[in-house]
Amino acid sequence: MVRFIPGNHSLPTSESWQFGNSGNNQKMVAEVEPVGAHRMSFGFPDKLPPGFPVLCLQSDRGHPLGIFQGDPLSNSFGLILLEIAIVVVASRVVRFLLKPLKQPRVVSDLIGGIFVGPSLLGRNKTFSTRLFPENTKFVVRNMGIMGFMYFLFISGVKMDLTLVKKSGRKHVAIATFGVLAPLLAVLGLAYIIRPQMDKELAKHSSIGAVASSVAIPAFPVLFPILKELNLLSSEVGRMALSTAIISDAIGLNAIVAFEAIKQGEADSKSAIWYVISTIVLAIFMVTAVRKFMIWIIERTPEGKPVDQSYVTVILLGVLIIGFLTDMFGIAIANGSLWLGLVIPDGPPLGSTLVDKTETFIMEILMPFSFAYIGLFTDVYSMASIGWSGVAPLFYMVLIGYAFKFIATLLPSLFYNIPLRDSLTLSLIMSLRGQVEILVYVHWMDKKIVGIPRFSLMILLTLAVTAVATPLIAVFYDPTRPYMVNKRRTIQHTPPNTEMGIVLCIHDRESVNGLINLLEISYPTTTSRFDVYAIHLVELLGRAAPVFVDHDKEEEDDRRSNAHTADDTIYSALKLYQEVRAEFVNIHTFTVQAPKRTMYQNICEMALLNKATIIIIPYHKEHLDDVTGTEIVRRGIQSVNSSVLAHAPCSVGVLVDKGELRHPIVGRRVRQTELNFVVLFLGGADAREALAYADRMVVNPDVTLTVIRFLSHNYEGDDEMEKKLDDGVVTSFWVKNEANERVIYREVVVKNGEETVAAIQALNDGIYDLWIMGRKQGINPVLLEGLLNWSENIQELGVIGDIVAAADFGSNGSVLVIQQQILRGQGATAVGAAGGVDATEKSPCNFLSRFL
Repeated sequence: MVRFIPGNHSLPTSESWQFGNSGNNQKMVAEVEPVGAHRMSFGFPDKLPPGFPVLCLQSDRGHPLGIFQGDPLSNSFGLILLEIAIVVVASRVVRFLLKPLKQPRVVSDLIGGIFVGPSLLGRNKTFSTRLFPENTKFVVRNMGIMGFMYFLFISGVKMDLTLVKKSGRKHVAIATFGVLAPLLAVLGLAYIIRPQMDKELAKHSSIGAVASSVAIPAFPVLFPILKELNLLSSEVGRMALSTAIISDAIGLNAIVAFEAIKQGEADSKSAIWYVISTIVLAIFMVTAVRKFMIWIIERTPEGKPVDQSYVTVILLGVLIIGFLTDMFGIAIANGSLWLGLVIPDGPPLGSTLVDKTETFIMEILMPFSFAYIGLFTDVYSMASIGWSGVAPLFYMVLIGYAFKFIATLLPSLFYNIPLRDSLTLSLIMSLRGQVEILVYVHWMDKKIVGIPRFSLMILLTLAVTAVATPLIAVFYDPTRPYMVNKRRTIQHTPPNTEMGIVLCIHDRESVNGLINLLEISYPTTTSRFDVYAIHLVELLGRAAPVFVDHDKEEEDDRRSNAHTADDTIYSALKLYQEVRAEFVNIHTFTVQAPKRTMYQNICEMALLNKATIIIIPYHKEHLDDVTGTEIVRRGIQSVNSSVLAHAPCSVGVLVDKGELRHPIVGRRVRQTELNFVVLFLGGADAREALAYADRMVVNPDVTLTVIRFLSHNYEGDDEMEKKLDDGVVTSFWVKNEANERVIYREVVVKNGEETVAAIQALNDGIYDLWIMGRKQGINPVLLEGLLNWSENIQELGVIGDIVAAADFGSNGSVLVIQQQILRGQGATAVGAAGGVDATEKSPCNFLSRFL
């Protein structure tokens, strides 16, 4: 039996046969299977074109007993597994090596694919014929195309097309000018140098394809890179996503137009039928398919994931829609993208699809895609056509990238966006990746380019993204706006003025404790609380972060957009405001963002509203009914650490052990006394904690004990910190000396062991709340020997971690305070004390300049 494979092929073994005249550039490979002991049946057709060369390769045969019965690399399936493993390992190694250079994943994956191709390892004939023979390349190619299809599908699921309607004039202008300017520039240059092009590239459809691919940024490419750079919740990141979606809307029309022109070059009737089939398919998608997706959502119980059977049907639909688009002559990947776009993003359907399929797509299917690209990228092939062969395409792409950068920069500056932010946005819009690579594959299928020019486009894509991404990190720091010059602390806020508080809520269980903390902080008519309560939800099933202002939201919108958790949290906060409307004004928000960038939303809220303190719940929650049992909130610890590092005001970390979860509002009626204790170990954080406690003690139901720790013979004291501590403590005591509900004591210790012993002696079960500073300015002698026993000092500091631990034995909740770290105050860690956090000294951006 003989199988014919057209294309350029080499003879991998001595068991191959070649037929015909090798002078022809096209070859035919025939895989021959033995049918008898002494003769072969080749099964050639009766007539072959004259001089048609044929290569015969021995057909693949399995070996049941593996290496003990033959060569393990002669089995196609096992060989494919090894090939993908090699590509994955290569890309992971490259990713590790390039991590210090801020390179995105697409760069390392692409290099990993090229690494095994004819440009590098594949240059070795033994490696190429043994590990990547022709019979496995066919499988890798088809699996690679499927990988791109599912990548575009999941990217379409994440895209929120409503951003187009929400975008302002600025976004539309930047997107439109950023597409039209490079498009016209490339078209103009192309027609000038058209006589130098080869026949296929000189066609009108080919020139249009090159111009549109350079001019139009791809949302599926920008989103993962912005996510890696932690820019999704930043102002520039949000602007880039909105601009990219508008550009993609233009790009979809450009792709349809290009395909129609390409179809019309062969037959005008084909172009007409292509347009008709595209319109019919689009109508079918936005009507029948969209309604089916909504039907699935309606059948899904609220708060529950979509049933697995529906997920399976939708994933099967990706293959079906791919077949239909390919059958109608539409680019095969368009169908999967369109299917993703008609699926409502976010929970329940979009988030379920992303959660169940993204890992498989990115870690299993996409390696096939990059292996396929690497096998067809041959940098040496460019020499075969010479510089004159690649120069026209190179000049078109180069001028397109240059005009793309400038065309984004100029309108950004026109709309008064700061220079650094404008440069960042221009670089983001210049990024290239998976979508462009798939377009180049489509060009090869349409014979617009061959291997040499395809290799050139891959190298240019790699170079642009590899250069632009680290420059983005240089020009734009998402934490820069939050380090401000002005003091925003409780200590420096006059007592009879309104205090702004940002309240961070991760789930319903933490609401009661946070509300009760507000109550015991004792707002009054002369010292009102302006509270900005943010319900933080992890972003799943969509790309663009979501920000909802419930005060401005219509009631119908709230019912349609909010989840059960949102409703409960919103109702609890509004009920508290109704009870304490004279003293508290609460603004409620919901933010959906990746956990890695949630801190940006929190810090921006505090910055814009000039908040004095941010209250964040600890990442562990104690259960009331099960002693010693804790619930750990995944990812919250990193959010808290980022807030502490970059907050534009003071920060309080609340460890709710259950006492604050019980109703406190109205306790005065029941004459219930609350006992608080402040552990004052010195430093800026301790002074802030004492200032907070000083506000609380105005509450007639609160009894406050302040314990000041001093080192023996003042060993290790910082003179300046000591003077500041003395001033604050003296002022506090003078103010409260006559108050019978205030107790002040001083304890002298020699090391950390004595400090812990003194704290443990206080633990007699009478305290409802322990208040302390985090770590700034603490005398290291007071903590000597304790660092090795601490687990969560990044959030709570050494003493906070000890008191909050389950084995400490106290049922009282813990409030750890960090005073605002002003810009330029960052210092290196101070030995055993843990010191102050290192903060960045980069200048504030335009937000902070106006505040």
